Amino acid sequence: MAPSLHPAIDDGISQGYGSFNGGTLECKCPTDKVVVRITGDVAYNHACGCSKCWKPAGALFSVVGVVPVDKLEVIAHPEKLKVVDESATIQRHACTGCCVHMYGRIEKDHPFKGLDFVHTELSSEKGWQAPQFAAFCSSIIEQGFDPSGMGEVRSKFHAVGLETYDCLAPGLMDAIAGYTAKQNGTAYDPAKPAAAAAAAPAPAAAPAAAPTPKPAAAPAYKPAPAPEKKGGIAGFFAKLFGG
Repeated sequence: MAPSLHPAIDDGISQGYGSFNGGTLECKCPTDKVVVRITGDVAYNHACGCSKCWKPAGALFSVVGVVPVDKLEVIAHPEKLKVVDESATIQRHACTGCCVHMYGRIEKDHPFKGLDFVHTELSSEKGWQAPQFAAFCSSIIEQGFDPSGMGEVRSKFHAVGLETYDCLAPGLMDAIAGYTAKQNGTAYDPAKPAAAAAAAPAPAAAPAAAPTPKPAAAPAYKPAPAPEKKGGIAGFFAKLFGG
């Protein structure tokens, strides 16, 4: 039987509305639910195979997107939230009752600081951005998945129009690299090549050419001595090799 990627993918991808105004996310507790309000749609919604993201039971992948931190607000039972792993880059705030991750926030300097990670499947509203790609696919092997089944996993994603990556999508990887370049002071600056050329010292003048020496007089011609006659085999090889 084909593996379950995620209900939002296995059952057919529902496309978003494009101008979605957001909604609320609710935990799985039967009562006293944690409720998070999202103002606006998510971006970069994608399937993720990493071991940190929350996944529904039986699914190999999570589906997670991002929203600006100022577009997210916990409006019910914030006291039930607790960070799953304090040492992780993404501080995933989970409900202590049902263990569902309600949102993830980055507090340290990072390319994605200022964005919160959320699971739109926790919302009853329709119209959220559909998954756009699948990331960290090979990470499911580290969680016990049979490597021989990866071809089928990738084929299932491709069948519904999702590209598969073993990191993030190229645009996000470029954003990470650009952030790192800025931190290191090595970011591309179109003005730098021109400035460097203007500041470069002028090339040194070529040294004066040395006077051309006069050719030496040719030695007087002396005829070579007549070669010794060779016969038989010796004469044959002498003619053949010029000796």
